[in-house]
Amino acid sequence: MAADTHFDVVVVGSGFGGSVACYRLADAGLRVCLLERGKSYPPGSFPRRPREMGQNFWDPSRGQHGLYNVWSFRKVEALVAAGLGGGSLIYANVLLRKDPRWFTQPKPGGGGHEDWPLTRDDLDPHYDQVEGMLGAQTYPLASPGYDDTAKTLALQRAAAGLGLEWALAPLAVTFANPDRPPAQGEPIVESGAYPNLHGRGRLTCLLCGECDIGCNYGSKNTLDHTYLSAAKHRGAELRARSEVRSLAPRAAGGYRVGYVEHRSEHEGHATDTGGLPERHVTCDRLVLGAGALGTPYLLLRNRRSFPGIGAPLGTRFCGNGDLLTFLLRSTDNVNGATVPRRIDASRGPVITSYVRVPDRVDGAHQGGPGGDGPGYYIQDAGFPGVVDWLLEGTTVPSTVNRLVRFAGRRAWARLTRCPKSDLSAEIGALLGDARLSSSSFPLLGMGRDVPDGVMGLRRKRYLDVRWSLATSRHYFERLDATMAAIADQLDADFRRNPLWKFNRVITVHPVGGAPMGRHAAEGVVSPEGEVFNHPGLFVADGSVMPGPVGPNPSLTIAAFANRMAERMIEDGPRRATRRPSRATTAAAGTGGATTAAETGGATALSFTEEMKGFVTVGELDYDRGAREGKRSGGALMFHLTIEVADIDAFVADPRKEGTAHGWVQGEAVGGRRPVEQGIFNLFVDAAEANRTNMLYRLFLHDGDGAPVTLVGFKDVKDDPGFDVWQDTTTLFTRLLEGHVQAAGDEAADVRASGVLIIHMLDFLEQLTTFRARGPDPARAMGAFGRLFLGKLWDIYAGRAVDAATSPSGPPAS
Repeated sequence: MAADTHFDVVVVGSGFGGSVACYRLADAGLRVCLLERGKSYPPGSFPRRPREMGQNFWDPSRGQHGLYNVWSFRKVEALVAAGLGGGSLIYANVLLRKDPRWFTQPKPGGGGHEDWPLTRDDLDPHYDQVEGMLGAQTYPLASPGYDDTAKTLALQRAAAGLGLEWALAPLAVTFANPDRPPAQGEPIVESGAYPNLHGRGRLTCLLCGECDIGCNYGSKNTLDHTYLSAAKHRGAELRARSEVRSLAPRAAGGYRVGYVEHRSEHEGHATDTGGLPERHVTCDRLVLGAGALGTPYLLLRNRRSFPGIGAPLGTRFCGNGDLLTFLLRSTDNVNGATVPRRIDASRGPVITSYVRVPDRVDGAHQGGPGGDGPGYYIQDAGFPGVVDWLLEGTTVPSTVNRLVRFAGRRAWARLTRCPKSDLSAEIGALLGDARLSSSSFPLLGMGRDVPDGVMGLRRKRYLDVRWSLATSRHYFERLDATMAAIADQLDADFRRNPLWKFNRVITVHPVGGAPMGRHAAEGVVSPEGEVFNHPGLFVADGSVMPGPVGPNPSLTIAAFANRMAERMIEDGPRRATRRPSRATTAAAGTGGATTAAETGGATALSFTEEMKGFVTVGELDYDRGAREGKRSGGALMFHLTIEVADIDAFVADPRKEGTAHGWVQGEAVGGRRPVEQGIFNLFVDAAEANRTNMLYRLFLHDGDGAPVTLVGFKDVKDDPGFDVWQDTTTLFTRLLEGHVQAAGDEAADVRASGVLIIHMLDFLEQLTTFRARGPDPARAMGAFGRLFLGKLWDIYAGRAVDAATSPSGPPAS
């Protein structure tokens, strides 16, 4: 029995996010514990017999501790894995990078365009590292023994006939040992100074098509053979059969994780899993990698413990555009005769090659070819040899006819006392030509469907997904039409997934639910994977994707996790709750405010502010710009979350500097544009007494990619009359060309000028957004309030008090 222990990091889940994070953090010398609900699967342990396959599903309450976890929602089914190695145990090994041009920006009217807060350049070095660790190899079609893989050649031929881009897929499969040609069934030479965690030998790919039901030969470079073996060698503690139930921050810092154990003696027996004792581990930092269904489910179930997680939780779900169809009875013309086309889908790894159909955004870059809708991939999908027999079993009439003919011939032979005793040919004819199984294969499509699914809980207990085919219908119709065209090229019957008739799809690539964004109003996590408003809590799986990846998402998830872990390592092994998120500290840029990490236990504060108004392009005068902008429709607004990393340092800082992130929207900047870096100064003393300024400086890029700086100031001064509301809610605003630091404002080119204000309803809502986190949140709120109100008192009430208390007294009436 594992002892309850404190770790530097606890990782939940062992899929492409959790396993990568586990290894990278353990390799950096951190004490890491990984919790995985499923069991371990050494080579040779994956079920094959019918009785075993019937139990190979995940439902511990019924005694099933198997590999497949099938979820059914209103319009979508989802298949995920439970086991040490997560989805890598059942995926088809494809390692494709997300297309550089598919990191798109939002467009008016939707249409499937989503906003990714990172780029291909951000991920490319991490793609490189993951590919190396997973031993990516392209299917060796040009090598003897592989060059006749019929399904690969069939898709290549169809693509050529349709003028589509075709390529062999990089796969996490070992076809060849280092410096050796590809060879089937050759012992794999393990790299590194340690064995795989199972301690069993592995063989190069035998082309058996069993990738999706678990590779019993160890040919797949699954996460247990790669990242988890390396993590264990570096000292990580891997706890299988450990299903996480509860998550909560600790008052002393860090997090507490509760889990139950699904013991091997419970397998095969119904179990009251709700009554299992909950064990606990604690940690300084917590990484959730339970998948696009598991992680949002955990956060939704434990949401009361994480009040800082906002509305984006459970949003932007989609199935990565997955669609499964079937090509049956493909034929070919040979010397004028129609004959069955050999496909042999059970020979080779499950997927060997793909067709890529461009997206509409592809045509907008460098004159490249673009599609007339969302882009997608189509891949040749195979299956295990046992499926060949199952397919032939569906051809009952022809099988019966062969049996009748065989029985008739044997009866006639007995009646005529035929001397022929060799029945080999007749028995072979009894089995038939296996036309259906040998000339058919599935196609798997995936791409850019619309990420508008919403996840929630039903009866506070059951995961629910509200997703509809309607908004993605154009995408699916295009994908379906291309698949049908491939069937035509191969003279095959085209069959859709039976679920399609009911407007349902099945996905093996669910993504979204805890999407990344630039701030808490846009996402659950930052581009570095840290949950907004909950420092030290990270998410590293497909749930962080703000939309479909396009191709198979496993490599992108792993690259994201690698990047996230790298940032965590750079931060060092400090207690995560004692510093702000990287998104906050990165935005500061100028170093004005002291970070919580530097002060060793600071309390942070944040609030959200929204201002709206008008500007005029080409105008220098603020008031005139606002008037003309109102007449001409030059609306401008921003939505910002302002953060103070250390309230004590902020109060002591003469510049009262915090950071701001969010977005700016208006025609003058080309739509809604994210703030890449923002600086906020609460009170900066002016040259004259009884006057101060609130300053804003926001760096962004406009819709054409040109750099722009929004600068603004609130002029807080004691004028005649009671104008404190107007002064503190009016921002004199300019848009400057380029990214301009404070010293360069006078020399900068002005794009537009105007005025933004806070409306009363927005102000009332702003008052509800104040949050403090850290050792003493109540004191932080009080300190900020005293600073704000005290300064206003000094400015607006100071002169009146001075007059009232002067020796001469107040002026006579």
